[in-house]
Amino acid sequence: MIKLFKVKKQKELAETAAGEPPVKKQTAGHLRLIRDISELNLPKRCTIKFPNGQDDVMHFEVTICPDEGYYEHGAFVFSFQASPLYPHEPPKVKCKTKVYHPNIDLEGNVCLNILREDWKPVLNVNTIIYGLYHLFTEPNHEDPLNYEAAAVEREPKIVRNLSASNLRLQELGSR
Repeated sequence: MIKLFKVKKQKELAETAAGEPPVKKQTAGHLRLIRDISELNLPKRCTIKFPNGQDDVMHFEVTICPDEGYYEHGAFVFSFQASPLYPHEPPKVKCKTKVYHPNIDLEGNVCLNILREDWKPVLNVNTIIYGLYHLFTEPNHEDPLNYEAAAVEREPKIVRNLSASNLRLQELGSR
């Protein structure tokens, strides 16, 4: 047993003497996230990018462009930060795009049940992305994070459209 530790230590010394960077160990969370990302089946108007390069899979961004609903034709960027404890702990998700939405506050925090109390290790990044996409096609005003936006969402569409038209008319009149 003692010889094994000596061999390991000698190997580490040889690597540092050769000028090679030490090999970084991958956590179980890192390996699971690599698998989840390789198996992604994104909605048709969603993209993923790695701002720190392909090697940093623990931090990435997803852009969601809904093709229906009130947020149609918008582009919303979400940053994902996974901890080494992933999948036992959900990734931290923040909306980087300012948006007036019942389930996203003005700081970018997201109210999605699978990111909080309903998270289970069997869920994955694909599930979260589809959940975020669904928030834009059908916002949940019953469990809001932004109560003001939820109140507007609860109003009948006719009243919302009239309110939006009145706001536009007021803006034009004040010019």
